[in-house]
Amino acid sequence: MQQIINFIIRNKNFLLFFVLFSISILFTIQSHSYHKSKFINSANFVTGGIYNSVNNISTYFNLKSQNRLLFEENKRLKSLLYNSKNIAKADSLDSLNAPYYFSNAQVIKNNYSATDNVLLINKGTNDSIKQDFGVITTEGIVGIVDKVSGNYATVISILNTTSSISAQLKKTNHYGSLTWDAKNPALVQLTDIPKIAKVLVGDTIVTSGQSSIFPKNIPIGVVENYELDDAENYYEINVKLFNDMTNLEHVYIIENINKPEITNLLNE
Repeated sequence: MQQIINFIIRNKNFLLFFVLFSISILFTIQSHSYHKSKFINSANFVTGGIYNSVNNISTYFNLKSQNRLLFEENKRLKSLLYNSKNIAKADSLDSLNAPYYFSNAQVIKNNYSATDNVLLINKGTNDSIKQDFGVITTEGIVGIVDKVSGNYATVISILNTTSSISAQLKKTNHYGSLTWDAKNPALVQLTDIPKIAKVLVGDTIVTSGQSSIFPKNIPIGVVENYELDDAENYYEINVKLFNDMTNLEHVYIIENINKPEITNLLNE
């Protein structure tokens, strides 16, 4: 307290000047509308800038939770989309026996330069993830879950020479096998499309729904080019992927609730 008093005594002339100067400024602003409006505008500019900076900082640190909410909403929308046939017979998504259930995950390791590429995601058996679940993004298919541990799972990428997925021409429903020749991470190959099908460059390729892993009509890519095989009975089609397989972060995992029943029936 004594130090504060000593400071005031030492600087009494400056403090008196500052007080009188502040009072004069205040009287000037109050008595002249022009100065008053300028002061208010300046104050609003400063406080607005401060509030905007604080809001930007708050928004930045809130991105993670916002992304989580967006993925939850996208998961619900995808369930609505790929279970649409069942929704027409039910009052809501919660009340129907929807065959496809979606969950989200993050890619923590992605290979695309080898011939048999595998991804690693941060979900496993603790999240009810199992072998042979489909994996997609908002752009298209990624691959199929292979091995699973408690908190992680490996995914056989579509950029894997052992991968074979049922796919079709969207406009004609002719379907074949989607494979990869290990040459270009942006192109995969669709084979076994009969030559009676009308194929054009730019045609959309989607999943066929012929397997119990992926629903029908999940986007894959477009026809880049095509030719007939040596026997001239089937097309060999290069498909340009919608997905950039070299830049994957967030994915959706698809579970077909009815898959065990289908598998048991086929095995019998």
